[in-house]
Amino acid sequence: MLKLDVLNRQGQPVGTVDIDPDEFGGTVNRKLLHEVVLMYLANQRAGTHSTKRRGEVAGSTKKLFRQKGTGNARVGTRRTNKRRGGGTAKGPKPRDYEYHLPKRAVRAATRMAVLSKLQDNEAVIVDSFGLPQIKTKEVAAVLNALKVKGSSCLIGTAGEDETVYMSARNIPGVNVLPAAQFNAYAVLRPKRLVLTSAALDELRKESASKPAKG
Repeated sequence: MLKLDVLNRQGQPVGTVDIDPDEFGGTVNRKLLHEVVLMYLANQRAGTHSTKRRGEVAGSTKKLFRQKGTGNARVGTRRTNKRRGGGTAKGPKPRDYEYHLPKRAVRAATRMAVLSKLQDNEAVIVDSFGLPQIKTKEVAAVLNALKVKGSSCLIGTAGEDETVYMSARNIPGVNVLPAAQFNAYAVLRPKRLVLTSAALDELRKESASKPAKG
């Protein structure tokens, strides 16, 4: 059982929360996390790279000089990949890198990513941001009080919180996502995870409604 402090905006403990690792899959499967992160990275690739092969570069296809009698090594056309300005041998062409793992595996990886942050003491639970209006300075002050300022972090909210999002989007290294939109890559990439109490409850309810199967 994991026992974490719940902090207020000033970084002071105002309570505790007990988290059963079984709610987030019980154990962290590093191989599965690796595969899911690779999937997200591959799906972000544009795949627009392109090189010209020997049939696509400019130049004559005529043999540069005769095969024998010159004393030089035999040679082909100017377009060969062995000559400057020639084509590229087996170079990349535009392609689609996108692929998808089973949805069950992706959901399990998301739970494991959150569990890894909790177990490694890289997660902070805050009762609420309580922002009355959009103010970047206030979010920066809260992150400083929570001792996560200066590190890349993901702020998890319960549902779409436009005030928190608009206030934090200009802070370098800080990203804001609703708990329902979490994925393994978004959780693991930043150094710290900041969750509101409501966001943590939402994650626990979602994990309970979608138990891991294997």
